[in-house]
Amino acid sequence: MDRACHRGGQPVLGLRRRRRAASRAAPPEPPERRPSKGVLARAISAAVAYLRRNRVQCELAETYGVSQSTISRAISAVTPLLARALARFVPVAEELVPGRQYLVDGTLLPCWSWAAHPRLYSGKHKTTGMNVQVVCTLDGELVWISDPIEGAHHDVFCLDESGVLVTLDPRDWTGDKGYVGRDMVTPIKKTGEGELLDWQLTFNGAINGIRAVVERVIANVKNWRILHTDYRRPLDSFATTISAAVGLLFYSLA
Repeated sequence: MDRACHRGGQPVLGLRRRRRAASRAAPPEPPERRPSKGVLARAISAAVAYLRRNRVQCELAETYGVSQSTISRAISAVTPLLARALARFVPVAEELVPGRQYLVDGTLLPCWSWAAHPRLYSGKHKTTGMNVQVVCTLDGELVWISDPIEGAHHDVFCLDESGVLVTLDPRDWTGDKGYVGRDMVTPIKKTGEGELLDWQLTFNGAINGIRAVVERVIANVKNWRILHTDYRRPLDSFATTISAAVGLLFYSLA
């Protein structure tokens, strides 16, 4: 029998031809493509514009000449990257200096109302959102922002949960009446015994004048409109979006 024609009962040359044909029919997969620098830069620009102004995605799509779904994917992909990349610029509670005078106030970062999350509703603000605590110095330097907590909780609960006062003396801190009971400097509350005395009114006026500093700081924080107007994306992405906006804020102040 001719060895070139048969091996194991099958024609050798025919088997080789089939192998060559199979290799030609299944070309190797192309290497994974990464976005070009220009595409990545536009995606970052769109995400930052969204965080800065809370612009609707259809409007951003018109600005960048792409579809709304492309803008949505860019925001979803870039926002967590911004939060991680900028985390090193965000101060932590341990960086606050013992013995230094601080002002604290809480603010609500609003979002849509979700039926499955009733604890987002703040009775104080009459809307839904997440509560954060903002701390600054007497001269208006922003030094710390807490992690967000559901808006139904009071300011003092959110401050306690943050643990920021564990290693600091609360007597060095000034807050509003919501922090009464934590040994801070706060305005005097009216009791059932009647009106406040003149000296108490004067004291409260002085404290409120000092607290105006932290209120202005909060107003500046909310120049990032994603922290000031209703958050419209899925709720499970809100905390990451807050982290990204706070990171951009502290990066701009660095």
